[in-house]
Amino acid sequence: MALTDLQHWFTSVFGNITVHQMESWFTYDPKAPILFNTPLFLGLFLVFYPLYIMTTKVRTFHLRNLYVFAFSLFFYYKSSGIYFLLLVCSGVADYNLAKLLYEEVLEGYRKFYLVISVILNLTFLGYFKYSTFIVDNYNEISGSNYMIDKVLLPVGISFYTFQSMSYIIDIYRKELQPTKNILDYMFFVSFFPQLVAGPIVRASEFIPQIYKKLNLTREDVNSALFLIIGGLIKKTFISDYISLNFVDRVFDAPNSYTAFENLMASYGYTIQIYCDFSGYSDMAIGIALLMGFRLSVNFRTPYKSASITEFWRRWHISLSTWLRDYLYISLGGNRKGKFRMYVNLFLTMLLGGLWHGASWKFVIWGVLHGTALVIERFFKDYLRLPKNKLTWFISVILTFHFVVFCWIFFRAKDFTTAFDVINNIGQLQFHVNEWLVIMQGYKNVFLVMLIGYLWHFLPSKVIGFLKSAFDSCPIVVKAFVLALTYWLIYATATSGPQPFIYFQF
Repeated sequence: MALTDLQHWFTSVFGNITVHQMESWFTYDPKAPILFNTPLFLGLFLVFYPLYIMTTKVRTFHLRNLYVFAFSLFFYYKSSGIYFLLLVCSGVADYNLAKLLYEEVLEGYRKFYLVISVILNLTFLGYFKYSTFIVDNYNEISGSNYMIDKVLLPVGISFYTFQSMSYIIDIYRKELQPTKNILDYMFFVSFFPQLVAGPIVRASEFIPQIYKKLNLTREDVNSALFLIIGGLIKKTFISDYISLNFVDRVFDAPNSYTAFENLMASYGYTIQIYCDFSGYSDMAIGIALLMGFRLSVNFRTPYKSASITEFWRRWHISLSTWLRDYLYISLGGNRKGKFRMYVNLFLTMLLGGLWHGASWKFVIWGVLHGTALVIERFFKDYLRLPKNKLTWFISVILTFHFVVFCWIFFRAKDFTTAFDVINNIGQLQFHVNEWLVIMQGYKNVFLVMLIGYLWHFLPSKVIGFLKSAFDSCPIVVKAFVLALTYWLIYATATSGPQPFIYFQF
């Protein structure tokens, strides 16, 4: 049968779906990576999920693990192309090194295997993420003109690298036993819901779930759908809208906008990045829960924090706890005196900033947060503030605006842009009429920003009430709401689905 005849046959059966479109479903397009907020993912998951449920009925876990691993590799291929082979190679190496480490009794050899694994993981991460940054800075310092080919950053490499490192470190610390076979390990390291943007899953929390029988309750399904719908709304209706219609424009040319617009763009990015990243985390946790796996909460309304210390207990929790347990404690934590504790805190946040990207602006972002953590810890022993609602409110306001200030460096494309935004905000004057005119011009954007902030600051009781109301709806209504959410995303998108911000990390 000729290709033209085959295309006519597909068109007659499936309507306007062409052979070319079907090919695009299964091939990597760097301009259109697979995202949770796309009809393609919804369609693929609707095919994947019934078969997944069938695999869980088999007595052993091998068929299920093989099926999920294969789908996860396909998902990663659709996200990063040929780099899915890097995930496989890294996983095979770490599995075997961890096995050797576990079976070894001599401490020197155990430490040797651990060091080899850490070096291997950091080498992969360093090459793909930091090689261009290192070469550029070397050229700047030495006056050289050394050039390397452009290195593309595999999506999610920072996440699955840390995840794999937690596995072998926990085995070294004798807090975890290795998986029973390499398939189980690859299932863990490639689990697609959180593969490309977290949460960073701890081996000690996830691997025991691999060997438990699927027990998906009605409450689990309700919670999963509630999280997925909420995550889609956060990402598409709030984050993407604010970004495309306001924040990106101001940060692209801050001097072309007023001081008030620069300020509002900073507030806008603050809620944008929260809705974008927490939206992804909600969807990842919800999809995993539909599959019977429980992932840790990654965000707990971080802008309600009354200190930077509290902020890092609420923001990107899987990263902050990973840095605490595997970096801060490894550096000595607070076991070697106060001065060393301050140094360890600062270094942890500095490296945490560098983890976010190969740029000095991320280092400065980490330095600012590290400095704030050190100052808070220092004054904690000497300054006792009264515990009342007024003190709490002032603390929340101050903490929030410090975080907003730091986000400027995080969002700006370079230091010049960041300082332009800060300088423009510094020239802000109180002109109510001018502000009202600007607010009228961006009324839809500011309304969406307001909705985002109101959602974030809603009391937990209100969220609980909404959750209970959703739970009481029939499953058909819940499925309809989910389908309607996807349809609205597709129907209202003006520039196509937008990648998640943390894909670049």
